[in-house]
Amino acid sequence: MDKILDSWAVLAWLQDERPAAEKVQALLDAAEAGTLKLGMCMINVGEVYYRLAKTRGEGDAVAFLRDLKSMPIKTLGVPKKLIVEAARLKGRYSMSYADAFAVATAVRERAPIVTGDPEIKALVDTGRVGVEWIGP
Repeated sequence: MDKILDSWAVLAWLQDERPAAEKVQALLDAAEAGTLKLGMCMINVGEVYYRLAKTRGEGDAVAFLRDLKSMPIKTLGVPKKLIVEAARLKGRYSMSYADAFAVATAVRERAPIVTGDPEIKALVDTGRVGVEWIGP
């Protein structure tokens, strides 16, 4: 994987929050063209689903899952080792459990995480993971 998308990035894209949405679209275009490999942890896919279900309704959440199948994003599974690493990150840093999975996935894939989430930005100075910042 070249880059890992977290739920913040995907939600910003889905909600057309600029300039983040434009940056995510450029990444999707590059992935569609075959010049970039994008990945996303299934835990973060679930986070996008539940947040869409809460804010827009179950129909939009289901549509997201359907559309994801044709998008140039490889969904990445959650082996036991990743669960333990996410739990360690959650224990050490102030972040949501889902964010810990995004970070653990980026570390495992040796790829930067694309985000605008301030909880993840705080990890930049630790050297644990590379961050491609698309937030305000």
